[in-house]
Amino acid sequence: MIAIVRTRTLRALRTGIDEAQTAAVAARAESEQHRKEGEIATDSAIRAEIALEELRAVLARTTADTARLEGELEILRAQSLLDTEDRQALRTLLRVTRKQNARADRVYVLYRFGKLHSVHATRDAAEIAAEAEGADRDGWTFPATCCATPSPASEVPWRIQPLPLGGAR
Repeated sequence: MIAIVRTRTLRALRTGIDEAQTAAVAARAESEQHRKEGEIATDSAIRAEIALEELRAVLARTTADTARLEGELEILRAQSLLDTEDRQALRTLLRVTRKQNARADRVYVLYRFGKLHSVHATRDAAEIAAEAEGADRDGWTFPATCCATPSPASEVPWRIQPLPLGGAR
């Protein structure tokens, strides 16, 4: 069978084919552009997801470090307070020691039946030591200061004698 086609119709068909081919090329180019944009968006999403995972890991490490450092800070604060208290106690002891050293112009010697028993910084300390050894609390004998005749040292159970130190008189 032979088909007869008019020239005008043939031209119209050819023009339609050219237009369709041009539209197909444009559609292919647009499709390729959309595919490239999709790949870029997918790559960006993957990179964003990786970055998010890394940031979450950094946040977890930072949170753990922060908790550890807060614990260490509490320990250091407590230690600092203890150090401050220790320094204050040492200052107080040093002050008391300096005061006692400044006042120590004599010592108190404790005798038992005329023999040296011990030496003390204060009379009270000597009395306490003698009482710990069984001395009577009210039976203290001190050396005579004026007219009274003292008992011989060997007859006195406990006696406290103040003695000047060094060049102090």
